[in-house]
Amino acid sequence: MKKQLILLVVIVTCFVTTNFAQKGNYRISNGFGITGGITKFDITTSNFVTKQGDGFLGGLSAMVDIPHQWYNMSFGMQLSESNIEILGRPAISSTEETFIEYKMFAAQIAFLGHIKIIPDYVTIDLGPMLQYNSKLEFKNKVQEGYYINNYTNLSAEDITNISQFNLNGAIGASVGIRNVKLKAQYLYGFTNILKKLENENLDATGGNARFKGNQTMLVLGAIVSF
Repeated sequence: MKKQLILLVVIVTCFVTTNFAQKGNYRISNGFGITGGITKFDITTSNFVTKQGDGFLGGLSAMVDIPHQWYNMSFGMQLSESNIEILGRPAISSTEETFIEYKMFAAQIAFLGHIKIIPDYVTIDLGPMLQYNSKLEFKNKVQEGYYINNYTNLSAEDITNISQFNLNGAIGASVGIRNVKLKAQYLYGFTNILKKLENENLDATGGNARFKGNQTMLVLGAIVSF
């Protein structure tokens, strides 16, 4: 995954410039921003019992500010580490229940529009995001041999090979002064992040053999623009 992340960083860096251009009567200002924040991540699914997990992200964005229009545009990339817990048990026949802890790394390319509610101070931000993510990884290696609840023989290792290319939608708001803003953003996965599990010939005895899940992420952070 490191090679893909380096490639994405290079792509975004190529878009990050600071210059001024004239288009009609509008002075178009191109700049860049640095974003950081904390996240709440989950997968909405009927296949498993999940618990929302904490995480963090950071990113860069190239921004186009058109002062006399009702919107701005931005193109950016963010990297995140997310955590999620899925209910399971230590052994096939065990009655003890425990949450299995996973983590997931992701790189997201976003193309967002920013509606100016109060120019320079408040915007509504929305648009699509293309995501490349890792497989689910165990936070605690001891849990690799656990089994997933709602299924008889499905192991915790079996469900790690999730879909790695996904399309998300984002909506949120940014509030602050011109160069420093606080932001809240909600991401929803339009694609089925569990779809790839259906190609793994998994033993779905006792549960649904059709795997379907949509990721959700709540982001609370800040952006500094230059």
